[in-house]
This record gives sequence, structure tokens and C-alpha cells, in this order.
Amino acid sequence: MIICRTPFRISFFGGGTDYPSWYLKNGGDILSTTIDKYCYITLRYLPPFFDHRIRLSYSRIELCQDYENIQHPAVREILRFLEINRGLEIHYDGDLPARSGMGSSSSFTVCLFHALYALKGVMVSKERLAMESIHIEQDMVKETIGSQDQIAAAHGGFNRITFSEGGKIRTQPVTLTSTRKKELNSHLMLFYTGIARTASDVAKNYVDDLSKKQDILKKMQAMVKEGIEILQYSGSIHEFGELLHESWMLKKQISSEITNGAVDRYYELARNKGAIGGKILGAGGGGFLLLFVPVSEQAKVRKALNDLILVPFRFESQGSQIILYDPPEEDYSEVEKDRDLRREKKAGPANKRLVKD
Repeated sequence: MIICRTPFRISFFGGGTDYPSWYLKNGGDILSTTIDKYCYITLRYLPPFFDHRIRLSYSRIELCQDYENIQHPAVREILRFLEINRGLEIHYDGDLPARSGMGSSSSFTVCLFHALYALKGVMVSKERLAMESIHIEQDMVKETIGSQDQIAAAHGGFNRITFSEGGKIRTQPVTLTSTRKKELNSHLMLFYTGIARTASDVAKNYVDDLSKKQDILKKMQAMVKEGIEILQYSGSIHEFGELLHESWMLKKQISSEITNGAVDRYYELARNKGAIGGKILGAGGGGFLLLFVPVSEQAKVRKALNDLILVPFRFESQGSQIILYDPPEEDYSEVEKDRDLRREKKAGPANKRLVKD
């Protein structure tokens, strides 16, 4: 049995500049942190005593004989990529809902990669986890998705992620005193709007036109450096909140899909009750609303948004981790091969599995 835990992330500044269509021409910059909310993958080789070879449990349950028949695109393509052809049982659990702007799909991809490598007895670097996850999501699944979430989920921590025009990605931990980091954390409130959306679907509406929004994207990109400077020097932490508000006002100009009437009402209500700034996390359209609120005003904001779920959180720094490593002692691989050969002969050549042994 293998259990992997991978964090979700909060992105502060630079969102949109991590799409390859942008950074391969203009470079990109992101300021983000992971938090103590996680996705979990539990997996094992499935013993050959069942009618199915693969059992996959997430928001639905899939029972399959062949990896090609798996409906979950990331799972299917990761198994294809790793050329794993043993029977498997995979369970997913998450602390936060999917399709909510927390980078959940990329955390899932990183987590599954990490768990499967562990099952194979392979120690893999955080950089490799991130880059292979980007390849799966962008090149194999063909999602309209950026390149920051995979980096954040694999590495963990409070980071500046820089994308070069040549495609090189650099992850640089942001050096902050523990006092300053706690001060920032204490000023942040995270609310779930209950509006689910798929980031790729939202992003499709504006990613291809990012070149037409150069002035906006470059201003948002420059805010990464400005945000770090606010945190690293002794000025008021409230300046960080003001910068978040400025960034949100810019981001809303990129596309009408980024916000909606409900999100705008929640944001303005929070601002009227003392919030300084904030944003909808991820591609936009719904999910989680992050607010920067002075501690003295948080009770009023919470009361004003009492129909939303408040999610307390803390920054985390570990990234993706194997939290249980108990590899199987028994080896059923030869038994599985014999069983699969018998099934193939019975089914005939038209129904042979497409994945190599």
C-alpha cells in the first residue's frame, strides 16, 4: 500500500503569465504558496482474484480490464506514460472540492505520479514530478492549463516561479521571516463560493487572446516583484492587500468569464465590511474567494459572508510527500500474466489489450 499527500495552492500574483502561449513569447512570473489542504492518493497492486484488473475511485467508480478504457483522462495517460500494466486499485480523497481554483487537477496529477513511482520503488525529484505532470496535462490530455500549479504542488512552500521565453522554469523560495509570514497568513480569509467550474473550460475563452492583453498581463507580471518587496521590507502589510485589489481589477479586464454577478457581489460586500483586497483563485468564474482582511475586521466580513463556507488554513512547505510506504511482499505479476493470456485467447485477437506488457 502506498499513500501520497500533495498540497493545494494559493496564487497571489502573475496568474495568466504561466500559460505557454504567453511565457514562451514574453516570459512569466508567479507568486504563490501551498497550504495545509491536501489531496490524497491511496494505491496498491490489485491481487488477481477479481473480475476487474483496475479499480479507480474518485467522484465516480471505474472498474476496467484495460487502461485504455479508463474514463479519467489524467489517470489513463499517466498509466500509459509510465507503462504500468499490472492490476491496480487507486483511491482519491481531497480536503477541498475539485473545480474550485485551488489547482486541484494538477495536485491530483502530481500525487498520482508520485504514488505510482513509489509503488515501482523509484525515488523521483520534485522537479521531475512537476515537469512530467505538465507534460501529461498539456501535451497528452490537451488541457488548456498553465504551468504553475504542478510546480507548486510538487515543491510546496512560498515561491516565486519564473518562466523564461525559452521554456525554462525556475522555482525560487521567497525568504520571509516567520513573523512576517504569520502576519500575512493571519490577514487572509478563504471562502468557498459554491460555484464549481472547470479551469480549462474558463481559460479556453481567453488564453488564445492573451497577446491582445499585453499591457494588462505585463502589469500583473510586474506585481510579483512588487508583492515580494512589500513582504520583505518593514512597510505595512496592508500594502499587500491593496496590491491584491489592484491585481484583481486588472484580471477582470482580461475576460468577462473571469467573474460574474455573484462573485462581484461577494467581493464588494467584503470590501464594504473591511476587506482591503482579494481575488477569485485560479482561472476565475467561481470556486474559492481569497480575501485580505485586517484581523480587527474579520468578524464583520465573516458575518457578512455567512452563507459561504470559511476555510481556515496555514501555509505549508513540504510539497508532495509519500506518507505511507508499505510495498507488497507477494508478487502476483506472473499469475497476472497467465490470467491475462487466458483472457486474450478466450476473447480473440480483436479484444487484445492495447498497452504493452
